[in-house]
Amino acid sequence: MDREFFNDITVVKRSGQRVAFNPTKVAIAVKKGFDSVYEDYDEKNVNKVKEKVLDYIEKEYKDRKTIGVEDVSDVIEEVLKKMKYDDVYESFKGYRERRSASREAFVEKQQHKFVKAIESLGLKSAAEENTKRENANVDGDGPMGTMLHFGSTVSKEFAKAYLMDAKYARAHDEGMIHIHDLDFWAMGTTTCTQIDLNKLFKNGFSTGHGYLRTPNSISSYSALAAIAIQSNQNEQHGGQSIPAFDYYMAPGVLKTFKKEFKQELLELLDFEEIRELVNFDRMIETVDKLSSIEFDMNDFQEFTQSKKVEEIVKVAYENAFQKTDRSTFQAMEAFIHNLNTMHSRAGAQVPFSSVNFGTDVSPEGRMVIKNYLLATEEGLGHGETPIFPISIFKVKEGINYNKEDPSYDLFRLACRVSAKRLFPNFSFLDSSFNKPFLVPGDFNTEVGYMGCRTRVLANVCGPSVTPGRGNLSFTSINLPRIGLKHGIALGEREKADMKGFYQELDEVMDLVKGQLLQRFECQCSKSKANFKFLLGSHVWLNSEKLDDHAKLRTVLKHGTLSIGFIGLAETLKALIGEHHGESEKAQKLGLEIVKHMRERCDQYTEEYNLNFTCLATPAEGLSGRFVAIDRSIYGKLKGITDRDYYTNSFHVPVYYKTTAKHKMEVEGKYHKYTNAGHISYVELDGDTVNNVDAFESVVRIMHDNDIGYGAINHPVDRDPVCGYVGVIKDVCPRCGRHEGEGVEMEKVNCYDCECGR
Repeated sequence: MDREFFNDITVVKRSGQRVAFNPTKVAIAVKKGFDSVYEDYDEKNVNKVKEKVLDYIEKEYKDRKTIGVEDVSDVIEEVLKKMKYDDVYESFKGYRERRSASREAFVEKQQHKFVKAIESLGLKSAAEENTKRENANVDGDGPMGTMLHFGSTVSKEFAKAYLMDAKYARAHDEGMIHIHDLDFWAMGTTTCTQIDLNKLFKNGFSTGHGYLRTPNSISSYSALAAIAIQSNQNEQHGGQSIPAFDYYMAPGVLKTFKKEFKQELLELLDFEEIRELVNFDRMIETVDKLSSIEFDMNDFQEFTQSKKVEEIVKVAYENAFQKTDRSTFQAMEAFIHNLNTMHSRAGAQVPFSSVNFGTDVSPEGRMVIKNYLLATEEGLGHGETPIFPISIFKVKEGINYNKEDPSYDLFRLACRVSAKRLFPNFSFLDSSFNKPFLVPGDFNTEVGYMGCRTRVLANVCGPSVTPGRGNLSFTSINLPRIGLKHGIALGEREKADMKGFYQELDEVMDLVKGQLLQRFECQCSKSKANFKFLLGSHVWLNSEKLDDHAKLRTVLKHGTLSIGFIGLAETLKALIGEHHGESEKAQKLGLEIVKHMRERCDQYTEEYNLNFTCLATPAEGLSGRFVAIDRSIYGKLKGITDRDYYTNSFHVPVYYKTTAKHKMEVEGKYHKYTNAGHISYVELDGDTVNNVDAFESVVRIMHDNDIGYGAINHPVDRDPVCGYVGVIKDVCPRCGRHEGEGVEMEKVNCYDCECGR
């Protein structure tokens, strides 16, 4: 049927605003109704209902120029009822009533109606499941998680109705864009922060509920680091990262060593009953002046006149060193255990945390790195692989990358641990876009990554450093949708309309830019009092200069505003019929598209003097949300909408068979354009624990292909009875249980994969 009729009819919204009729929105509304009832259904049924609705409107409104938005919903209900989709009809109708109750609660501000609205919000749908997946550290099934989910639902509706322009809310609801962490808009929170622990440890800090003194041992250093992460989590909607964990912990190792050394000297001298033969106070002063745990007898030259005393000093040193090493391991073990068990945000989640380390070559820093890796390798109480913190080992030539480097042994250990535990991931300081910022001797200029990809380094508003900065907010674009509109996949043209593609991409990027700025103004409208730890303890860059009642623009300007994208592979399939892993032609086009987005972000940076950046968006729940909406509009299209997810950012699809080398060669070229964050994964088959050489060779492939941040996924078994985690070949090495006895083996999920395995 000819649909030109809809070019001339206008939809009147509840606010009285008039907009052009969009048949796509009918499909989206019907799709949501089916999602709320069925886990699996034929997409053709959605299309049939949509066409019936359009037929009805065209027939009944042929002599009119306008139709109310509620009238459209009434028609959808009528068609669902007539077509005998009774369950979908009831769900759709109930959802409308709940939305109405929610709006009424906000408008009238009456407490009993607000509670009633919350109680009635509980539409079980695919969208809800995606919401639960948006942050991997949230227990969505517990009571506090459920409470947060109710609050999240209401908060999103409030933000869309009252805090943002209607065009941004429409674009989000229609799946053209995805505003991440939308439920936190009203709170004005930021996404993530790289925490400078040196600043906190120098004079102690306050969590907002109590003051903590300067730590004086490695155990206190690690405990306070966990508390800092937990406190920060309560004032942000994203993650917290430590950008130079080894450098921050090293002073704690030295303090512990000095305590142990002095205690050993005291006990040994007393045991030998020769304490009165030495100037013990002078000896203690000598220990206090030590700047390293590395032994040098020249420091104790004045005490070497007695062979007995010299021998005691050496034995005391060895004992102190071993005890410090053990204490450091226990501190790292406690740190990891804390971050996998301590709760924040009303007990609903563990802190989403990351630590960057690997370049401190001091003896103290090396001891921290070694023991952190060994504690990770050891696992949790029952041998479970720790999910948090996300460990990121910094790779640097001259530091740890080459065999002659002083910390190559630690790089090798990192490979061994990752081969067993999936972590650490690897960041590469020598990549073409990270190295230019690096100032020799200044670890603050070393790039630090957060979570599964976030990167903050360049800064048009101040120093280009990682500590004390983070992402403010990010919004992702449904790139495949634009590709479908202008490509060959729908059979409407033989050649992609690239001019139209870039024109619409620019329009959507301008839309997102405006939305990010509007949210930024909301964040800036808050005060220091709203963030007692993040700003009160001066975690955020330059926040120590902030007056108590000043608005936050002067400090938040150091953060980043990021425009992300997802599904480059499906976009290329829609445009030219093949993705970037399949041909050089597609690769060339893919690079052109992402480069265009980056250049657009750079233009916004120059225009607004704010840090606009381009993000390679992680998949998480978003990949399923976009494709579900697009499938309801365009149907199942091979290689585009025929799976339950769009491919993670610029990744080569997981279903495409290729080599690690080829995958990194293709993906590595995109890292330099995605300055807000990126990651590339290599999926390995088989047991990598016993083949560290092969594992290391993959890391080197990443390094050689200009990867900024990379990870290696591989099969890891978990015995569900004893909790052993590792490769299990028929018999569990811990409890001796044979596979299939009592309960089947489980496979540990890979992290942040497109497929959701």
